[in-house]
Amino acid sequence: MPNDALKRLADLGKPAVAPPLDPEFRPAVLANASFAKLAQSTGRAVPLKIGLERADGTRSLFEAVLLPEDHPESAMNLPFVERLVKFLLWQKGGWKVTIGGPKAVADHIAAVYSPQGERRFDWEFMGETVYEKPFTVAHCAPEEVPAACETSMPIGRHLEGCRVGFDLGASDRKAAAVIDGETVYSEEVVWDPRGHSDPQYHYDEILAGIRSAAEHLPRLDAIGGSSAGVIVNNRPMVASLFRGVPKEQYHRVRSIFLDIGREMGVPIEVANDGDVTALAGAMSMNAHSVLGVAMGSSEAVGYVNREGNITGWLNELAFAPIDYRPDSPADEWSGDTGCGVQYLTQQAVFRLADQVGIRLPEDAPLAEKLKTVQRRLEADDERAVRIWETIGVYLGYAIAHYACFYPIRHLLVLGRVTSGKGGPILIRKAQEVLGAEFPQLAQTINVQLPDETTRRVGQAVAAASLPALPAKENNP
Repeated sequence: MPNDALKRLADLGKPAVAPPLDPEFRPAVLANASFAKLAQSTGRAVPLKIGLERADGTRSLFEAVLLPEDHPESAMNLPFVERLVKFLLWQKGGWKVTIGGPKAVADHIAAVYSPQGERRFDWEFMGETVYEKPFTVAHCAPEEVPAACETSMPIGRHLEGCRVGFDLGASDRKAAAVIDGETVYSEEVVWDPRGHSDPQYHYDEILAGIRSAAEHLPRLDAIGGSSAGVIVNNRPMVASLFRGVPKEQYHRVRSIFLDIGREMGVPIEVANDGDVTALAGAMSMNAHSVLGVAMGSSEAVGYVNREGNITGWLNELAFAPIDYRPDSPADEWSGDTGCGVQYLTQQAVFRLADQVGIRLPEDAPLAEKLKTVQRRLEADDERAVRIWETIGVYLGYAIAHYACFYPIRHLLVLGRVTSGKGGPILIRKAQEVLGAEFPQLAQTINVQLPDETTRRVGQAVAAASLPALPAKENNP
């Protein structure tokens, strides 16, 4: 992607509220809006439709406008569409992208999302890894792009009986024992799974958490789990937690949750941590149209729609761009820049801590490194305050960007980064951004933190509600 065109696109989005430690931040939401206004101002805006198809036949559709080819800034069309495609792929998923618009744009997307292109990680991930089909980019006229065909399904909210819920993150694993919807025990255990290559390590650690929680129940009726990654039929198709497991051993990971359910002898259901985040929000607020954002070792996002259902989309916004400047921080896994994982997670805390001179223990687990900076925050160290204010500004512009792709009524912010004094700072700065730049959203989106316990273990409790009990268990 030509960096000069991307830079010009990015510079359309200079924020009114600058992050204290990142004045060069260029929010995607502002750049996109300014680009659309520029295209419309020509009186000859070129229609664009982007279609995405998933393996189950469901389809999504997104519409935008481009600059005419003879416009002096028409080179911005290419990075604009590429960044849109990138966001949509990680929001909704798809093995096939259809570009309804100029052929030059479709050719560019096909070249970038190819084995030799800049987005070869996404090409492989969205193709053979997740949807088990060759990733494809097709071209047609805008009116020929297939219509959307979306589905949704209910999730969780089964509270009866004695249950264990677990939540797997990259820096800690949580477990909760729940009886008829009431938490009777919860625990957090620090771990660092990403460097472990033996699937047995992961199996033993997860099982240990489940058994520890189960000891506080009179019996065990069901197990529900929340895990980072793409989960299909209780099978982790791919997850950063298991990135250390060699490909030839990964089949043992894909059956890990089903194997644990068999060993414990009860129903088990595991969902993506983003979906469970949204479920936790919907349950705690008794509301729908909820976007949940868990800010931990990564960014986990999930969505509960107007009907109270999940959509079947990926919602992996950790890998979706929110900053368009070409030299923005890069994600270590995908290699792409400007994505949420470097802005709304503990990785952002570490990056900014280094910038302000807060030294972190080199060999400590990730959770301990985060606590090191959080202790500075609790002591009102001005450097730490600026870190959370910076992330709060990121969050505000990210919320506005997400609202372009999701109808949002409530936004719930959870995760380890929100603990202690950090959470209120994040919300205050995010609301400052919304009030200054997006007053309509400030009026219509309820941004909130749950209480401290829910912030830390809420996903584990919501996860416990995932499995439905057999009818005979419901009516003893």
